[in-house]
Parts: sequence; C-alpha cells; structure tokens
Amino acid sequence: MTLHALFRPPRNLLGLFLLIALVPSTLLIAFGWRLLRQDGALALRQVQERREQAADLITSGLEQSLAASEQSLRDAASLQTLAKAEDAVTVIFTPGRIEALPPGRLLYYPVGAPGEEAPAQLFAPGEDAEFRGRDAAKAAALFRHLAARNSGPAVRAGALVRLARNLRKSGQFDAALGAYAQAAGIRGAAVSAVPADLLARWARCALLTQMNRDAELRQEASTLGFDLLHGRWQLDRATYEFHMQEVRRWLGGSPALAAPADAMALAAAVAWLWNKWQSMPAQERRSTGRQSTSSGGAPITVVWEGNSSRLAALVAGQAYVERQWMGKLAPLLKHQHVRVMLRDPAARFAGGAQTRRPAGETGLPWTVAVESTDTGSELARLAGRRTLWLTGLALLAALVIAGTYLIAHAVTRELAVARLQSDFVAAVSHEFRTPLTSLRQLTEILTDGRIASEDRRRTYYQALSRQTGRLHRLVESLLDFGRMEAGASPYRLEPLDASAFIRSVVDEFETEAAGRGYHVELHLNGAAATIACDREALTSALWNLLDNAVKYSLECRTVWVDVKRSDQRLAIRVRDRGLGIPREEQKEIFRKFVRGASAKAENIKGTGIGLAMVHHIVKAHGGEVCLRSAPGAGSTFTVLLPVVEPCHAS
Repeated sequence: MTLHALFRPPRNLLGLFLLIALVPSTLLIAFGWRLLRQDGALALRQVQERREQAADLITSGLEQSLAASEQSLRDAASLQTLAKAEDAVTVIFTPGRIEALPPGRLLYYPVGAPGEEAPAQLFAPGEDAEFRGRDAAKAAALFRHLAARNSGPAVRAGALVRLARNLRKSGQFDAALGAYAQAAGIRGAAVSAVPADLLARWARCALLTQMNRDAELRQEASTLGFDLLHGRWQLDRATYEFHMQEVRRWLGGSPALAAPADAMALAAAVAWLWNKWQSMPAQERRSTGRQSTSSGGAPITVVWEGNSSRLAALVAGQAYVERQWMGKLAPLLKHQHVRVMLRDPAARFAGGAQTRRPAGETGLPWTVAVESTDTGSELARLAGRRTLWLTGLALLAALVIAGTYLIAHAVTRELAVARLQSDFVAAVSHEFRTPLTSLRQLTEILTDGRIASEDRRRTYYQALSRQTGRLHRLVESLLDFGRMEAGASPYRLEPLDASAFIRSVVDEFETEAAGRGYHVELHLNGAAATIACDREALTSALWNLLDNAVKYSLECRTVWVDVKRSDQRLAIRVRDRGLGIPREEQKEIFRKFVRGASAKAENIKGTGIGLAMVHHIVKAHGGEVCLRSAPGAGSTFTVLLPVVEPCHAS
C-alpha cells in the first residue's frame, strides 16, 4: 500500500486521527471517573469515621451520667432529689416494704400496703346479727355503737363501713351514704385488705348508681379516678385495675381516665425489679445493675444499687433519659452532626448507615445506635461535585470530539484540495500538450517546406493560428483565475448594450465551434437592456459556458442561448442536451478544480476552473448563476445580471 493510499481521505485518515486523539482522551475521562468514585467513597468514609468517634464520646458520656445516678442511689439524702422529673421514680426495697419517691408517682405497687386493719373479733357480734340472724337493724345498732366509741381509726373505719352496709340493706340509703362519707375521711386504715377510704368511696359510687343519682355519681367517680391515677394508695395491680375498671364503667369509658403508657410502664418495671430482687438468694443481692425493659411499647431504664437487706433503684422512662442523660450530650450531638437511638439490647435494628455499640461491650443498659444527621447534605455536596466533574468530563469529551472533527475535516479538505490541484496540474498539462504538439508539427512541416501548394500552406497557417489562439486563451484564463483568487484583478464596469454584446460573443464563439461541427442558436427575444459590465471578464464567463456546453454535448451538436429581460434583471441562459450533472454534484461544480464524474468517465478535457471563474465574475457584477440539470437530459446555466438605465450609463 502506498503512502498516498494510506492517507487517502476521508476514511483512513479520519480513523487514524480519531484513534490518536480519542484514546488519550478516553483514558483521561476514565481516570477522572475513577477519581470521582474515590471521592465519593472517601466522603462516606469520613462520615463513618465521624460516627465512630461520636459513638465513643456518647457512650462515655452516658456512662458518666449513669455512674452519677448510681452514686446518688448510695446516698440517702440524694434519693429525695434524684427523680425530679415526672417520667421517673426512685424506689427503695426492704423486706416486706416498698417506698416510692416522690410519693404518688406509681399507679400500683408489686405489694399493696392498705394500712392498719382492726381485729376481726371486734366486729363478730355485729356480723353474727347481720349474717346469721339476718337482723340488719340490730347489726347497724351494734356497729354504730362501736363506731361511736373512742377507738382507733382502724376500728372506727371498720365499724363505719359495716354500719353503712347494713343501713343500705335496711333501705336507709341516705344514712348509708353518710356513714360511707365518714369512713372515706379516715386515712391509714384498711378494711378487708383494702384501704378503708378507697373502699368507702367505691361503695358510695355503687350506692349512688343504685339510687340513680347520676350527677353525684359522676362527680364522685371522677374524684375517685383522679386519686387512682395519681397514686394516692399503695395498691397492688389487681386492686388498682379493679377499681379503675369500675370508675370507667361508671363514667362511660371516659378517655380522660386512661392511664398514661409511661406511668403503667414505670409501675410494671418496678414490679419486675421487685420480683427479680425477691427471687435472688440473700447472698447475691449485694449488686449493682442496669437494665432496659419495655412494657406496653414504652421503654424503661432501671438502674439499681443493693445489698442483702435493701435495694435502691431509679426507674426512668424515655423522657427522663432524653432530658436528664441525653440532654447533657446535646452540644456534642450538634457538633458531630449525629443523632442517637437507645434501643433494648434484644431489639432488631432497621437497615441503614449506623454505628452501633452493643450493651455487652459498653456496660450500658441499651444498645447505642448513632446515625449521621448530615448524610443528606454530604450526599448533596457529593452529588454537586459529581455533577461538576461529569460536566467537566462531558465538556472535555465534547471539546475533544469537536476539535478532532474540525481538524480531521480541515485536513481532509486540504488533502482533497491537494488532490484536486494535482488533478488540475495533470489536466492543464494535458491541455497544454495538445496545442503545443499541433504547433510543433505544423511548424516542422512549414519549416521543412514540405507543402507544395499555396492553398494548403494557407490552411496550415490557419490551423497554426487557431492552436495559437487556443493556447493564448488557456494561458490567459489561468492568469485571470490567479488574479481573481489573489484579488488583484479589478473590474472596469462600463455600460453596454446587452443584445449587441451577447451577439458578438456568440458570433465569435460560433466561428471556432463550427470547426468542431457545432452550431449555436441565439434567441434575443427582443431583450433591449443596458448592463454595466467588464467586457473582457464577462466575455470570458460566457465563453466558458458556451465551451462547456459544446464539450459535454457528445450527441447533440446544437447549443442554445436565450436572452430575456425580467423586471430589472437580464437572464442569459446557455442550454445544451449533453451529459447533464447529477444533483449531488451541482453544489460542488462551481468550486475550483472540481470536475464532474461524467467528465472524467468520458475523458473530456478540462481544467476545472471554468465554472469557478464564471461564478466569481458574475458575482462581481452583482448577479448570480443558476443551474438546472439532470443526467442524460443536458444542462441549463442561467446568468442573472442587473439592468441599468441608459442615463446611468453615460
């Protein structure tokens, strides 16, 4: 393969250039994409490292808070102020006794403490008359007498409750209500293992229900429900739930009496801790513990400090944990851009980017889960950098592709021009060789004196003149084209009669064309017009059109020239019935050095500058050249020139 064939445009050269330009660009873009991915991984790693550091600081802070709470449990004076928040309670367990601080915080207790209850034998005579003798009046008299005696509150409370019961049986409802009211005012006493005031108030509500006194019932039941919700009595769970259920029934299930989930969870956690402590052998009760539990979906944290005879514990709900312990970590969380979730160690975690510290590793009662709060902003910044990178890479790719295309197009065009110039040199050489060969042969014949007759000598001289004229026109056309390309050929415009000028050019051309067997038909169509033109230049343009029409009309020996005026323009049409020009070549045919494929196929002589000269000359005269052609149907070149008035030509 020759070097010329290797670089023959456009395919081989374009492919080679694209390979050289795009391979480094592709590698650069791939390297940039890899850096972008590394940047994203680095950003996420930094977020993870910040979470790890924050998790360590958070667990350390929580450990300090819990240690301070455990220290307060050892100090009796600090127990009173340890659980100030509503969502926590401090409890002290001793054998058979439970104390809650502050009082009234628990809804119910693991073990009830109803108060002091009078011996049952004190009420035996009255109960014997009530149940065996079925004499409610006698029983009431005995209980009234017992209640009137100056006895202790336990005896008096027991007597009043039994008195009210017998008055109710006797139908003395108002008197029974009064007796219950007196019993309800006695604190610290118990009847049938139930606080006497609670039992009396419950019995009043039951009696008011029987008497259909709804307004009083609602008021009495509301007050009773309020006291139950605020832990007035140290009740066990069964007693508490029974009385709350009764109150809700009397009030028609009022939502205001629903026990808060956190309060129920606190009571359940205290019951759990009591059972745990009671189940321990005495020798194992000397311990410190932390535990996270849950009741009804409400998380509870229990911290305790105990020995064989006493246990002190802080039972805290979620609000207490967040306010008292997590609240101290708020500046740290804000600075580290994280949030914390404290979960039961047995709880399952949802998926997501979290850093976890299990309870077994930290000694805390929870598994600590730390999440970044600025992951979205970090990802947004990462997306912004990625967009910037991708935009830059896209611009780089576009620049490389566009630059490669433009350079390849320019090089391809230059090589095409070089090839056209090479073809032009070959064509011009061929054009020069033909007349020079004829001139040499004729000159040798005339010089050797081989011509016998004067007529034949004259014929040779005429042929010699024609070849000389042809060579002169060829040289002049090349020189004129060179001057046009260099812009060194000024046009001297002068007014001319268009019809006379065109006729003279056609007559001059027909004299030469007749020798080749061609005829030119001129139709002026009465086109009287004056045009401003450079005679020599416009003659050259028309001569080229006529010469092309003759050269490319291989079958038809007639060329037509039609002249017609249309408004302020003169149309000069040169028409033939020759080879014609394909549509795809019609735009390129007016470029320099370009020759049609049919001309090359038919080996028709030409330099490829004729139509380029025509276009240049006509454009310089303010006109335009139009082409209408089809293969096998011939071609029509129309020169449109502006018309000037005769007065402007003077």
